[in-house]
Amino acid sequence: MLDKSSSRYNLAGKVKNMDVAIVYDNDAVGEFISGWGFSCYLKNKMKVLFDTGWDGEILLHNLELFGIDDLDLIVLSHQHWDHIGGLNHVISMTSQVCVPETFSPNLKREIARKADLIVVRKQTHLGDCFYSTGVLGSRIPEQALVAKTLVVTGCSHPGLDKILSSAEKLGEINIVLGGFHDFDKIEILKKYKTVIPCHCTVLKEEMLKMPNTRRCYAGCFFEV
Repeated sequence: MLDKSSSRYNLAGKVKNMDVAIVYDNDAVGEFISGWGFSCYLKNKMKVLFDTGWDGEILLHNLELFGIDDLDLIVLSHQHWDHIGGLNHVISMTSQVCVPETFSPNLKREIARKADLIVVRKQTHLGDCFYSTGVLGSRIPEQALVAKTLVVTGCSHPGLDKILSSAEKLGEINIVLGGFHDFDKIEILKKYKTVIPCHCTVLKEEMLKMPNTRRCYAGCFFEV
């Protein structure tokens, strides 16, 4: 599995025994298709999909290229269309979906009809090495996913620095991956071993000038 990636970054030594694949992003490579949104697959003992992009057909196409057809858990960062739009196309692959408590009652009810619903408010162990940061922010509430020394963000609406502060309460963070939105405190990111700005990151090109950054696109496969 995960042997069709067009680009591989060797992050060995930072997070052991875990595969990470970008399956939905604004940019793509090779046969992978781009779309506005974000989704990331992580495999340790559990197989987790973080966010589902917007277009479910694109998500299914990219998952198929990676050979992914089974999940243990889907984690949704926040209730924006470009992060939950593909859910209905992949919910049959899993038995569990994790959402922030701030999701609308109607959406939570609909998800619960198709999978076991995990609703989080504070930092929560989701199984294996996976943790939710809990719900952060108030204007656009959001959760991020922590796996060993990796943190994955959806859009970082509460502020990437706040997300990192929460994640670091769970232990050392070496890798930061995901959408960073309008985060501009770039100096903070220099202390991390690997930073991978994706999706909505406004200052992506400026961040990519730093030696510890890597480019993100659908089709990336990280052996971590």
